Amino acid sequence: MSKDFIWFCVFLSIFMYGLTVMRIGLDCLSSDHLKKKLLLFTKTPLQGLLIGMIITAVLQSSSAVMVITIGFVAAGLLSFKQSIGIMLGANIGTTVTAELMTIQVGDYSLPIIIIGCLFILFKNRIYFSIGTALLGLGCIFVAMHGFTSLASSIYEFQWVKSALLYTNQIHIIGVVIGTILSAIIQSSSAVIGISMGFLHNDHMTIQSGIAIMLGANIGTCVTALLASIAASKEAKWTAYAHVWLNLFGVLLFLPLINLLSNIVVNLTPMIETQLAHASVIFNIVCSILALPFINVFSNFIMRTYK
Repeated sequence: MSKDFIWFCVFLSIFMYGLTVMRIGLDCLSSDHLKKKLLLFTKTPLQGLLIGMIITAVLQSSSAVMVITIGFVAAGLLSFKQSIGIMLGANIGTTVTAELMTIQVGDYSLPIIIIGCLFILFKNRIYFSIGTALLGLGCIFVAMHGFTSLASSIYEFQWVKSALLYTNQIHIIGVVIGTILSAIIQSSSAVIGISMGFLHNDHMTIQSGIAIMLGANIGTCVTALLASIAASKEAKWTAYAHVWLNLFGVLLFLPLINLLSNIVVNLTPMIETQLAHASVIFNIVCSILALPFINVFSNFIMRTYK
């Protein structure tokens, strides 16, 4: 049992490594000048949403985009209200990772890694960036296979079995578990990937997976909060707004978990893909609903944290 847990930690490390390496590769493919211009092209909330979505899809990390955004706000290059549109888009853009994790590559993970390593040997920046991205993607697929193969063994831990049993019965417990795990791991994508492993082996229901996914969206806000320490008041407002937006979204969807599960079940028979689609729907709906109320919301944050 202890050996299985060690292997679980190994695959989690491989997943985090792959996510980081893939992000570096994709980041290298886009110039810093372009990203700065995109971030500054946020005159309207809708523009901010689109830019946040694009940059997050490129960087494969909403936390990284939030840290960059907080830095821009602290430097006075972005206003607090402009940052809200970006964080709404970042929540949508990060769902790309979950969708990538559902791709069934079978035994092609190793060839993807090998091709990636070969591309890295080239001095050309584009080839190097593509190779880095492929290496990271291959590592993610390896980790996902590991999560799936180890799920049954990890499920035999009594505390894991009890936690998942309670999660299947009481959705709010799933939200709490997702929040804690995401805050510790600093990656909502990793939490969703672990959940997919348990879903694949029928150790949890899709409703439980959705509850954990909702919690993961709250837990990932910790990175932004840490980045705002000792920053300007507006930068702190940005971090607090990120927490409140995700919290409001979770409170909105918590009573609708059964409805959301029915929708995604009708979209695909693949239970892992159902969770990925649920994440997409949750983030898109929350961002679209919040978009018209950005001024009201920003005033709420400024009044609350004077």
